[in-house]
Amino acid sequence: MAQAAVIEDRDEEDYREILKSIGDKMPDPKGWKILIALPQAEESTEGGIYKPEEVLQYEKVGSIIGLVLKMGDLAYRDEKKFPTGPWCEPGDYILMRTYSGTRISVRGQEFRMINDDTVEAVVSDPRGVVKVV
Repeated sequence: MAQAAVIEDRDEEDYREILKSIGDKMPDPKGWKILIALPQAEESTEGGIYKPEEVLQYEKVGSIIGLVLKMGDLAYRDEKKFPTGPWCEPGDYILMRTYSGTRISVRGQEFRMINDDTVEAVVSDPRGVVKVV
């Protein structure tokens, strides 16, 4: 059974470094959009078997975990739709729907632009959270 990408202990630091290196190339979400960084897919299984490129691609595209980087100016502003306020904020790891959003790549790092209502949960420890196939 294929698993989605897993967040490692080092990933949060890696994201911060990636953001520094991308700098002004990072898109600014507009409206109700949220910019999410996706975890890197593990190239091998826990047993050390390397995954085929097709499996890695499936795990990237079907990722359900991401790190909130930036939010558009209208994200979570609709008080009727979000009466309790924002569901997440920059720096949160979130659970989102599979295949949601617009996929983009900046300097080899994959990101997604998702709608504010696509966030399904905030995950305090995303390590080991995988999509069940």
